[in-house]
Amino acid sequence: MIKAMSTYAYVRERLHPGLLDGLARAGAEAIEIFAFRGHFDYAQRKQHVLEIAAWFKSTGAQLNSVHSPMYNSYEWRRRDVAPLNIAEKDRKGRIDAMDEIKRAIEVAEHVPYRYLVQHVGVGNEEFDERKFEAAMTSIEHLRAFAKPVGVKILLENIPNELSTPERLVELLHTSHFDDVGVCFDVGHAHIMSDVAGAFAILKDHIRSTHVHDNKKDKDTHLWPGEGSMDWAETMQLLRSAPHTPPLLLEIEGDGKTQQQVMSGMTEAFKKLEQAAGTAN
Repeated sequence: MIKAMSTYAYVRERLHPGLLDGLARAGAEAIEIFAFRGHFDYAQRKQHVLEIAAWFKSTGAQLNSVHSPMYNSYEWRRRDVAPLNIAEKDRKGRIDAMDEIKRAIEVAEHVPYRYLVQHVGVGNEEFDERKFEAAMTSIEHLRAFAKPVGVKILLENIPNELSTPERLVELLHTSHFDDVGVCFDVGHAHIMSDVAGAFAILKDHIRSTHVHDNKKDKDTHLWPGEGSMDWAETMQLLRSAPHTPPLLLEIEGDGKTQQQVMSGMTEAFKKLEQAAGTAN
C-alpha cells in the first residue's frame, strides 16, 4: 500500500514547500492537501496554488487527493461561519457551498490530482429525506464539474446519519454514480460502529483512506496506537480491499512541531507495517 499523509496536521499554518519537503522525508509517497483557505488558499491561483504546484512539479511527488473545503473562511472553525453543506435543504446554501468546492476542484488545472474527498452533511447531522436528495443533486453537479479536469469524487464516512456506510452505499446505488467512490475513514468507523462492519459494507467502493486512532469516545485523530483500534485487524481489512487504497494518515497536529509530525509519521508507518505483519 502506498504511504500517504494529509496536510491536515498543519491546518492552522500556511502550507509551504518546506512543510511538504518534511512530509516527503518522513516517508509520504503521496499527499492529500486539506483545502482550508487559511492553510491552502486554493482560490489564489496566481499565488499560493502556483507555489504548491511548482513543488509537486519539481519533486515529482504525487498529489493523491484534496480534501473538500469545510468552511469559507481564513480562520479555522470560526463560530460565526457556518460549515459548507452540500446536503443543505436551502438551495442558495447548497449553491454557495458548491461554488466554494469548485474552486478547490479547479486546483487540478495546475496540480493534477485524482480525488476530491467530500463530506455529505456536517457532523452529527440527522437524517432527512430532503437532505439526502439534496446531497445527490449536489454530488451529480460536482462530479460533472470535476470530470473534465480528471478528478473523481470520493464520499467520506463521517459521524452523522447521512454518512453511515449503509447510507453512502444507498446514495451511490440510487444515483447510479459508478464513477464516485468512498474515502474510508477508519477512525470515524471506529466511533460510529466498528471498522470491520463498516468495511464489509463499503469495501467495493473504497478508493482512498483516512487513517487515525481514537478511544471510541470522540474524533481525536490520534496517531495509530494511541487509541483503542485493533490495527492488526484494520490493516488486514485494508489490504484485502478490491481496489488497494493508499494508507493515508490524517492526524490532528495542534501543538505539534514539524519535527514531531515528521517523527510521528515515520513511527506510525512502522507500527502499521508491524501490524500488517501480525495480521498475516
